Amino acid sequence: MPTFDQDAFLARLAEPGNQPHAAFEALKDLVVEEVGAKLFTVTTVETGTMHSERLYSNMPDAYPVYGLKPYEDNDWTEIVLRGKRTFVANTIEDIAKVFFDSELIQSLGCESCINVPLIVDGRVIGTLNCLHDAGYYTPDRVAAAEALKLAGTVCVLFNSKLKAEEAAHV
Repeated sequence: MPTFDQDAFLARLAEPGNQPHAAFEALKDLVVEEVGAKLFTVTTVETGTMHSERLYSNMPDAYPVYGLKPYEDNDWTEIVLRGKRTFVANTIEDIAKVFFDSELIQSLGCESCINVPLIVDGRVIGTLNCLHDAGYYTPDRVAAAEALKLAGTVCVLFNSKLKAEEAAHV
């Protein structure tokens, strides 16, 4: 059972205007409150092109929205995309093993991360990405992040719906 206030999240999701940004902001607030994150992003996963597309970032100067980030076939891919499990790295050295941008991550004051897969119809459609100080993501914090999968999935699907509607009107 989620420990967060679902009604407050749903109210922000239902707000007219400024969507999907308002929904992602509500999700970020949940993550910061329930889990903790200095850097928080939400990405889609494009397995055909091996890129992630950033849908939300609380640090858009360093990680812009709709920016693409390539990923390689490595331990992260095995754990998150194939295994559909949360990836945890609690040192910058472990982050550097799977992410080419580890220097940028460290420059932002982050040395640990978790990537929570968002799964629909048996496929990972995106990830919640939380980064913080070294050693920050304890088993309890990882469990708290995993409890936010539904909220994250709703935001990614909502974003997809709005993009499809926008494309249909062009």
